[in-house]
Order: sequence, then C-alpha cells, then structure tokens
Amino acid sequence: MRVFVTGASGWIGSAVTEELLAHGHKVVGLARSDEAAAAVEARGATAHRGSLHDLDSLAAGVAGADGVIHLAFNHDFSDYAGAGRTEHAAVRRMLDTIEGGDRPFLLASGLASGVSSRPVTEDDESPFRGADSMRGGSENLALDHAGRGVRAVALRFAASVHGMGDHGFVARLTEVAKEHGASAYVGDGSTRWPAVHRTDAARLVRLALEKAPAGSRVHAVAEEGLRSRDIAAAIGDHLGLPTVSVAPEDADAHFGWIGRFFGLDIVASNARTRELLGWEPTGPTLFEDIAAGAYAPAELPE
Repeated sequence: MRVFVTGASGWIGSAVTEELLAHGHKVVGLARSDEAAAAVEARGATAHRGSLHDLDSLAAGVAGADGVIHLAFNHDFSDYAGAGRTEHAAVRRMLDTIEGGDRPFLLASGLASGVSSRPVTEDDESPFRGADSMRGGSENLALDHAGRGVRAVALRFAASVHGMGDHGFVARLTEVAKEHGASAYVGDGSTRWPAVHRTDAARLVRLALEKAPAGSRVHAVAEEGLRSRDIAAAIGDHLGLPTVSVAPEDADAHFGWIGRFFGLDIVASNARTRELLGWEPTGPTLFEDIAAGAYAPAELPE
C-alpha cells in the first residue's frame, strides 16, 4: 500500500514509517523543511514537501495515496485554539480529497472524552466538535465521513508515548524537576496518565491501517493509568531528587504549560483494541524507560 503520512519525521511518525516500510508498504511523508525531508528519505520513504497550512500540498499527497495516516499537529500552546482551527481545515481538505474511494484515513487523536467515573473505552465518543473545539474536533470530523466512502479510524494515543529519545510530556516534567531541584506532582498525586511504548504504538497504527473497520476508535494504550505521584517519584528516584506535592493553584507557576495536563485524570482501556487488531504491547514500561535513562542522565549538572 502507498501511504501518505503527515508527521512522518516526528516522534511517533518516524516509528510508524519504519514499521510500515518493514512490512512492505511504501511511505510518502509530508515534510515542511529540508531537515524533515532528509529525515524522511533517510528511512527509505519519499518526502513530499508541504505543511498543514498548505492545503493544496495536503490534497496532492492524499490524491496519490492508497491510504492516509495523519499524525502531524501544530503543538503551539501559545495559540492552541489557532492550532485546532488549522487542524480542522487540514483534515477537512484531506477528507474531501479521499472521499468516495473507500481508502483508509487514520488520524491521531487524544483520550479526552468527558468520562471520569471509569476508564475511557473505544465506544466513548469524543465530545469535541467544530473547528473551535479541542484539536479542531478532528476525530468526529473524520469519523463522520465513515459512511461516505472513507475508512476513517481514530488513533487515540496515550498521554505518554515513551522511549529512548522521547521529547514529550515526561521529558518536560524531567526538565522541570531539574530546574526546581525536586520532582513534583499536583495535589495528592492521585490523577493518572496512560502510557505506551513508541514501538507498540507504531505497530498498532500499522495494524489499524491494514484491518480496522470504518468508524473505529483504537487506543494506543499499554498501561491504562499511572498515578502522577508515581511518575514524579520515578523521575525523582532516577535524578536523585526529592518528590514533592504542588498545590493545584500553584501548578501553572511551577510546571508552566504542562501543568494543565499533568493535573488531568485520564484512564483508558485497551481491551477492545487488542481484540479487534490482535495487538499485544511488548515494549518496556514507562517506569522502565525512566530508570534506563530515556529522559535524563542520573547525574545532574553542577
């Protein structure tokens, strides 16, 4: 299958590209810079120059593909609403291009669903609709096309997609711990985050491309909910720093932009995804990666 992948040079996208190529697929990766294009081509894929703002470039990439995996997102926390509007417009243009051919269209999404009394399941709909909602309401925008000749699938990724070289949420928590001389959590630390190893996430994406039916939501989740105080403790243990609590009203001042996410309680099931795709996570756990030095050397700089 010839697959158009946005975000192909990114943390998840590069692993997905390698997974697809290893299983006989051809990859055309969206690249917005010379550096990104070189990274895509170094893995054996074809670079397609463009960006999420260049809707014509997206349409051209989709038009020549047998399927699409949309992983790119503009993580600009200074204008998150604007990033959502960009996402909505990009997804709509790609869907308009692919519509009617029964080709797969997979897109990255999150696990926020408004559910708080139990783990989020694959049956729980996203509450976000419209360009001004979280991530531009792109999950529902895509799934609404499932009955219009598109095999639309929502890829719901855990808060931490971890591994050696990860520069995401846990990496930022580690930086904050080093800056303050203590590894912190919010309140009583009972809030939880799901996690998945990067290689497991990539394998799930490939399996979803090959066999997930239209309208599916799949959960790239291996560990369903790790307590924030345990995540902080694992970081602190590796760095040799104390673990402390930060009052909720002080979270923004202490953590910066990541404070709003670290205080969220998100627990997600993977049972239906495993049954649907025959997917079994096999990679290291988040705590194993932290202990192995995925985020920081054990010795702090003087």
